[in-house]
Amino acid sequence: MKTPTNDAIAMLVDDHKKVKALFAQFESLSDRSKVNKKKVSDQICRELTVHTTIEEQLFYPASRGPVKDGDMLDEAIVEHASAKDLIAEIRDMDPDDDLYDAKVKVLSEQIEHHVGEEENEMFPKVRKSKLDLVALGEQMGVLKHQLEAEGN
Repeated sequence: MKTPTNDAIAMLVDDHKKVKALFAQFESLSDRSKVNKKKVSDQICRELTVHTTIEEQLFYPASRGPVKDGDMLDEAIVEHASAKDLIAEIRDMDPDDDLYDAKVKVLSEQIEHHVGEEENEMFPKVRKSKLDLVALGEQMGVLKHQLEAEGN
């Protein structure tokens, strides 16, 4: 059975792929590409900010009851908080600053870990639940468009 593209989990996985590609693009840039590094890291920060907001406001609360694994969802929220701290630091920095590349790399590693847990543990549990992932995906899509329009 094909998953609808407006399915909540499919939407989140697409976001994961997009951010992974952006991190790879950042990694491929040379140290002389300061302007490009800033553009790509700003886009990573925007994408992650929108994504975490959607998960925290809609996906996690909707999943909490059906999945009955509060610890897993609590851990995801703590991981988001850590990522948000790094995102704020990166947004306030310039590619010439010490530790800029290191902070983007650590953010990449944190997100890779978080995505692995979501895709391998959380999402399969949510998929097995009775949650209406298409209806949730539609709500998430509306919020995503609002957030993107606000320039997050």
